[in-house]
Amino acid sequence: MAKARAKVLLVEDTVSLATAYAAYLEPEAADVEIAGTAAEALSALSGTAPDVIVLDVKLPDMDGLELLGRIKADGLASEVVVITGQASVNLAVEAMRKGAFDFIMKPFSADRLRVTVMNAIKHRKLSDRIEEIGEAFDRDRFQGLIGRSFVMQTTYRVLQNAASTDATVFITGESGTGKELCARALHDLGKRRTGPFITLNCAAIPRDLLESEIFGHARGAFTGAVSERKGAVLSADGGTLFLDEVCEMDLALQSKMLRFLQERSIRRVGEDHARSADVRIVCASNRDPLQEVASGRFREDLYYRLHVVPVELPPLRERDDDVLIIARALLSEFAREDGKRFKDLSPEVEAAFLNYSWPGNVRQLQNVIRTAVVLNDAEQLELSMLPGELRALACAAPAVARIGGRASSNTGVSEGQGDCREGAILPLDTVIREAIESAIDRCGGSIPKAAAALKVSPSTIYRRLQAWEETPDRQQPRESGN
Repeated sequence: MAKARAKVLLVEDTVSLATAYAAYLEPEAADVEIAGTAAEALSALSGTAPDVIVLDVKLPDMDGLELLGRIKADGLASEVVVITGQASVNLAVEAMRKGAFDFIMKPFSADRLRVTVMNAIKHRKLSDRIEEIGEAFDRDRFQGLIGRSFVMQTTYRVLQNAASTDATVFITGESGTGKELCARALHDLGKRRTGPFITLNCAAIPRDLLESEIFGHARGAFTGAVSERKGAVLSADGGTLFLDEVCEMDLALQSKMLRFLQERSIRRVGEDHARSADVRIVCASNRDPLQEVASGRFREDLYYRLHVVPVELPPLRERDDDVLIIARALLSEFAREDGKRFKDLSPEVEAAFLNYSWPGNVRQLQNVIRTAVVLNDAEQLELSMLPGELRALACAAPAVARIGGRASSNTGVSEGQGDCREGAILPLDTVIREAIESAIDRCGGSIPKAAAALKVSPSTIYRRLQAWEETPDRQQPRESGN
């Protein structure tokens, strides 16, 4: 498959030079367009932005650096190579300050121009690729799901890749982790998005009625069947059927589900003829399906029919600082709905949220935020507005700062008070480093939790860790407990 040719816009008012520069670039895989004035260049830039703009400083209708400023102000994704006949350091500095990729002095050789332009093209393509990767790997939202933790980035990629297929997806995760949102994302991103999306909770329907709910029934099929029921499978024809808590099906119904998956047709209760159905199946369970198979409660052959693309949703407690991102989003949403003033979380609330285990996951967090917004009104969500078990966590963060190699406390001073000899007092930077490293260790390696305990931003810790990595020869914290 041939690679797309790069586009170069050459802005040069001297025709002979423009022709020569275009000839210099002819051996490269690039299409060159020539503009003799700034006006012609701006007209050319109104369409698809070129990969590289080669820009002469002296133009008849506008200064080249002014045009460079306009190009960058417009946010065009083009690298700019400035060329000039003036041997001025100040001019070169000004061009680079305005965003030029490189600066070439006239006269220059064909090789100099070719190498510079090709480097600019490679830089442009690399920047585009980095941006694509950033969008795919650093999202904090995806089709209703919120979070930027590594485990959620992985989940987003699996959902995005699986959505365009008809493969059956099996979603597992604790209650309240967002399994239905995942199913909805698969439907909305897939080729069946214009079809129906039918949800059926197998745990919420009595077992003796579940078969009728899934496959439907004819009128008079059994006592109480006063009218026919289409059933979830036929209702989802051309779309997606989401079977939540699928492990709640009894074995007899599992056998019928297996037959439907094999034949893609069903017989409604009370009918003799089969009906075809074009349905994509997405199922979910808060149980481990393999354990259900091992215990004999779930058919192994049905498991392998359904477990084509597995998606495991992590509990909220394993998602780093996603709890804070979700909490802020919910706080903003509920405050807007109820006309309240809430804008952010207090540091104490952040610490409590990060330290809490959230057994009910996102659904529990949603209820906590909703209750607090309904019963209160303030600029910040304060600790006093939270349930008792969360308020208790405010005192759970351990004291992590160590002074002079000994643990400090609020009730006294360390041994050696008044000793100011060299080495008796640690440098402040060492104390800070010990405090951060101790906090990270006590918080199980979680930097967001350590930041909450220290009442600083996680970015503060990340910056210091980066600085320490870049200067490994700095004094290391001394060992305590000699």
